[in-house]
Formats: sequence, structure tokens, C-alpha cells
Amino acid sequence: MLFLFLGGGTSAIAQVDPRAAPIVRALEAHYRNIKTLQAVFLERYSDGQQAIQIESGMVYFSRPGRMRWEYESPEKKVFLVDGKLVWFYVPADRTVMRSPIKESTDWRTPLALLMGKAKLSELCDRINLAGTSPGTAGNVVLSCLPRGSRDAAAPGSRGGELDDDPAFSGQRLEQVFLEVNPGSGELADLRILEPGGVQLEYRFGNWKENLPLDNSLFRFQTPVGVAILGEPSTPNP
Repeated sequence: MLFLFLGGGTSAIAQVDPRAAPIVRALEAHYRNIKTLQAVFLERYSDGQQAIQIESGMVYFSRPGRMRWEYESPEKKVFLVDGKLVWFYVPADRTVMRSPIKESTDWRTPLALLMGKAKLSELCDRINLAGTSPGTAGNVVLSCLPRGSRDAAAPGSRGGELDDDPAFSGQRLEQVFLEVNPGSGELADLRILEPGGVQLEYRFGNWKENLPLDNSLFRFQTPVGVAILGEPSTPNP
């Protein structure tokens, strides 16, 4: 969900279907000046072989470029981006994975487009109206061909220029679908298609904007007895 969550932007602009352009503008405008966001989410993962995993919880976003995903069901865990590092903590495992944000290929980090770090039109090579039905009546589904995808990186395409873009580094996504309320520009659903039939979907609800979120929410405090795995070997921020 997108940005660059990781810093600068790119001068290349997507090829946008004229029918999709008003929806893209509404989405970008809606999140341009918002300081904080909170929503409930449902995450659905499918491996392309009928195996489906469903998780749910609460997500928080805060400028500049911070987010916190608190999973509640079926297992408690935390995915946190503090602006520099990505933290993934599973209490039951007593370990936390830590890595520089520039190395993260998780599609939750591109969702920082919701915090105005970049425009959707800077993150996609092409944007069209999708032929799929929205989950909520009246919404519209956009189809995004991500920069760095196999099709976008083909000869003659601008997507190959983004191969080193940290937002998509290591990812060869086939397609991304965004369900948007065309009136408000609010994002309702994000669905990512990966090679091999893998699908990852985030559905959002009960959005709340500009809440007074404490900064401590976006700082990971390592619990006593929990091992930190991965780089960098710097003190806990």
C-alpha cells in the first residue's frame, strides 16, 4: 500500500487510464495531509493451492513513515516500522527479527503511501480500472502493474529503471489491486498477486484519522529475555 516509504520519490510517472485517473487523484489527495491513521484489518493469504490463512488486528500509521501492525488473531505478533528499521516480533517464539527498512520487501511497507510519502502513480508502471467486483458496493478497483515487475521490466518498459527501488527490491509482483471509495478516496482493500499463484490481501475498516497517537507506539522495546535476530547490530532505538 505506494510511496517512497523509504525516502525519495521517482520522476517517472505511470501510464494511467483516463477512466482511472479521477480515482487515483482522489486516493492520493485523501491521504496527502493526514498526520495519523488507525484501522482494523483482515489479512488473507493464499499459496495458490487452496491453502488459506486469515489473520486480523489493528494497524496504525504516523508521519513520517511509521507504522505498527498489531495482530490479535489467531496469534499475537507485531510488525513495526519506526522510520529506519523494520521489526517483526512473535511473542510465542521469544524472538524479534530486525532489518534496515531499505532491505524490507514486505508489501506492508509500501502501504506508507497512506502517509503521503509518495504517489501511487510513482509506484506503478501502469494503472487501469480492474474488471473485478469490489467488496463494497459503490467502490472502484484499480489495477496497478508495479515498477520492477516482470512485465514492467521488459525491454522498452520504464519499469526496469526501478529494479533498485527499495520498495520493490527482491519482489517480482505480478499485479496489485486497490479497492477505493471514489467519493472520499479512502482505501478499502489491497490485494497483491505474486508468482506461483500466491495472493496476499489486506481489507481495512473503521478508519480513524488524525488521532493523537503516542510516539512510543512506533518504538520497539525489546522484552526481557527476547533474542534479536538480524541486522543491524545497533542499540535498540
